[in-house]
Amino acid sequence: MIATAIDEMLGFAEEQYGNLKQVRERSHVLDDYTVGRVIEVFTEQSNDLWLYEEQLTRWKKDEMTTTQQHEVERLGGQLTRLRKKITVILSLAEELKSGTIESVLAKSDIELALEVLLCKRKL
Repeated sequence: MIATAIDEMLGFAEEQYGNLKQVRERSHVLDDYTVGRVIEVFTEQSNDLWLYEEQLTRWKKDEMTTTQQHEVERLGGQLTRLRKKITVILSLAEELKSGTIESVLAKSDIELALEVLLCKRKL
């Protein structure tokens, strides 16, 4: 169960990172709720990773077969990748937060025109 959970969380994180990367240049297609939800979900996941790390640590103290040892090591690597991916996702979500549709609509026409002219926003 733990292996499945870790593998699925990493798969989900990689998928969501790909989605966020695709809209990086067009963050106005996102709304505040969506970006906020991404931050909420991945912050919660990040806060829960210690549970999995603790379980892997406990397993390492037990007698294991070679296959089990390899699986525990693999899962440790997966957790490391997951932690890094979550950090990148949260950083990207914070960046995207300033360009959501609500933030664009809150700006005046002059502000938006200046951003385009200064190459801070694409048309």
